[in-house]
Amino acid sequence: MDSSAKKELQSQYKDRYPTGGVFLIRNTVNNKVLLDAATDIDSRRNRFEFSQKTGSCVEMKLRSDWVAQEGRHFVFDVLDELEKGKTQTQEDFKTDIGFLKEIWLDKLSHEDFY
Repeated sequence: MDSSAKKELQSQYKDRYPTGGVFLIRNTVNNKVLLDAATDIDSRRNRFEFSQKTGSCVEMKLRSDWVAQEGRHFVFDVLDELEKGKTQTQEDFKTDIGFLKEIWLDKLSHEDFY
């Protein structure tokens, strides 16, 4: 790859608008869930998948069940996504994601949370 192509890829990466969102990690054995949010949902999904492959615990709240089940009985589900606005600050984006999480917390009030 020549240097102009590398510069173009770097520019595209810098100009991208990340997608944040609310996600759920569910233990399929006992049906308990962990609800969380992130400003970069793809990174969180990748982290979860890496943890499953390596057997390391993705979230400390899940640790005892994760270790007992070797991470095999957990699934990662994206509940809602939100793209960062072109003029939106990172702090405002983080606040919006937090509001989205609160909405989902109310929607899932019947769930058994970690």
